[in-house]
Amino acid sequence: MSSRKSDDKAAVQADYTGRVLPLVPQSPWVLRVTEHKDKPVPVLVVKERVRVWSGGQDGASATHHYVLKERGLIYGQPFRRILPVVREILVKVCDASGIPLELHRYLGNGRIWFRGNLPLDSEAGEKLALIFKLQERVSDMDRVELIAWRVERFTREEAAYWLTRATQFGEGPNRWALAGMRIMLGGQPGDKGIQAMLQQLRR
Repeated sequence: MSSRKSDDKAAVQADYTGRVLPLVPQSPWVLRVTEHKDKPVPVLVVKERVRVWSGGQDGASATHHYVLKERGLIYGQPFRRILPVVREILVKVCDASGIPLELHRYLGNGRIWFRGNLPLDSEAGEKLALIFKLQERVSDMDRVELIAWRVERFTREEAAYWLTRATQFGEGPNRWALAGMRIMLGGQPGDKGIQAMLQQLRR
């Protein structure tokens, strides 16, 4: 690694420690860049911060705390194919003052050295969760990429609505919703229109 690249990596790591990492405990969503021994590196896991209630029985007052719940993961060829989409979503994440966190720097186009947690706002978390869910069981990488680009174009409200439809209605309805969205957003396997739409959406 050249001295310039080492300096860049050190600067990015310092910015992460000082500015990005402190936001993780309060962020509504978290993107974890990690490793699993049985999967190609890196593995990206998107998690939502959810409220869990306890107590409230026998006259005791109910209390709550927050936990991170996994909403999807991606790795290997699908991840490499949609990396530009993931970076595009991360570019838009800002801190409370509206200053961009530049999270895309932690997922470079070459070897991804970063391991850790990145804070996400609701829009980024919902879009990534939906993309990670939809790419499951899709073997055509053109369709995977097309689905990702089209979700990236969703508004925050659209992403929240479709994620709810795919995760909150029980095993059967969730599966049907995902199957329908895969066709709605990515077409049928072998459809000649896939390439034309991809060319329009790539940047």
